[in-house]
Order: sequence, then C-alpha cells, then structure tokens
Amino acid sequence: MKPHHTWLEQAQKLALLLLAAISLSACAGRFGIGGDRWKEEVLLHDGQKIIVERYQTYGGFSEPGQSGPIKEHTIRFTPPGFSQAITWTSEYGKDIGRTNFNLLAVHVLNGTPYVVAEPNLCLSYNKWGRPNPPYVFFKYEGNAWQRIPLEQFPAEFETINVALSIRDGNLKNMLRMNLVPADMIKEMNASREQPEYKTILREPMNYTDCRVPMVTNGKGLWLAKGWFGTKPTLEACQAECKREKFDDKTCPCNSIFEEK
Repeated sequence: MKPHHTWLEQAQKLALLLLAAISLSACAGRFGIGGDRWKEEVLLHDGQKIIVERYQTYGGFSEPGQSGPIKEHTIRFTPPGFSQAITWTSEYGKDIGRTNFNLLAVHVLNGTPYVVAEPNLCLSYNKWGRPNPPYVFFKYEGNAWQRIPLEQFPAEFETINVALSIRDGNLKNMLRMNLVPADMIKEMNASREQPEYKTILREPMNYTDCRVPMVTNGKGLWLAKGWFGTKPTLEACQAECKREKFDDKTCPCNSIFEEK
C-alpha cells in the first residue's frame, strides 16, 4: 500500500502546484506583479506632497534587437482628503503596439484628482486626436477617470511633477530607492529641453513631430489620411477603404470629400 500512498501524495503536490500556477496567472497584470514598481514623492501646486506608486509591464511591438516597449503603466495614490487609494492606468493599445500614454503630471484641486499624459509616439498621437498642445487630460469623478478638454483643466496646475525618464539608467536608480524625492524628480526632468516638458502649456505649439495625420482600420493598420484624399472620386476612395479593410466607421472618405 505504501507505493499507493506515495502516488497520492505526489498527485496532491502536483494539484497544489497547478493551483498555484493558475493563481499566479490570474494575478498577472495586477499592480506590482510581473514588472517594475517604484514610488515617487510628487509635489502638488499648493505645496502638499503625495506618494505616487508606479508600476509598468513590458511587451508589444519592437524592432529586432530592441527591448520591448512599455506595455501598460499604472499609478496608485491617495489624494488629500481620500480615505482610499485610487489608480489610473495607461492601457496597452493593440493598434499601436504599446501603452497609449506617457505620464506627465498628477494634480489635485478641491479634492478632485487630475492626470496629465501625452500620447505615446505618433500612432498614439493620431489615435487621440492630435492634441495641441500635445496633452491628454483626465479628471477623476464619479469613481472613474474621464477625459476632459484643456479648457476644463484648472489653471492652477503648471508643473510637470513625475519622473519622465522611466527606462534604462534612471529606472534602475529609482528601483534601488525606497522613495524618489520630489527634488530628485525635478532635477532628472531638467534635462528635457522641449517646452512641453518644462511646464504645462496652454497655447498651441509648432509641433514638428507627427505632422502627417493618420487613420487606422482598428485592425493594426495605420495609413496617412492624405492618401485617401488623392483618390479622384468618393467611390474610388471607398474602394481603397474596402481594399485596406476599413469599415464604414473607420473609413475617412466621407469626411474627406465633404471638405473638398
């Protein structure tokens, strides 16, 4: 009977291992599992400081020989006056092959949290409507984050107050620290020369990157919007949409030919 008991013990151990693996798989992608995590001291506009915990995973599209881009980025913090922490996530964009946004700032006014982000490279810039200045603003209300226009973003907020360089050497240094102080974040960001990283701009700028408007079919293909405009007729344009698997919702032909 001893071999029988041994087999049962082994089966039980195997079952426990499988349950553990399933549990870990279910937790993958949750805050702090399977990526890099660190904490930053963030200076608010009124002099208060909050602790923002940041976490990112890697994956998605990358060129041969290059490391994977940031796939998803999440922050967690407790705003002044809140009893519990809240989170904001820049999710993976399948159509752009990486996370949608780069985080630029976290602010709070009268108990309402705000986030400032920039589209992550040109595909995301086109996807999010080519904002100028090149920011996307979020406001936390009704227990959810809502995108808001620049006009609704409080004028009190001027500073870029989170670490901008979050790969390679800077990331390694931050991971070694228990908490990255606000003064160090300011010092690290000072090397950025672009005006949109010096302060939160309110006026349109001469945005030299990503000058060509692009459209996507929602299936991973992006094309210059102007390409469709070169077609001689609406019907020819729509045929091009069909050829490139653009449906009625994503095909830009109607709007292009209405403007002509």
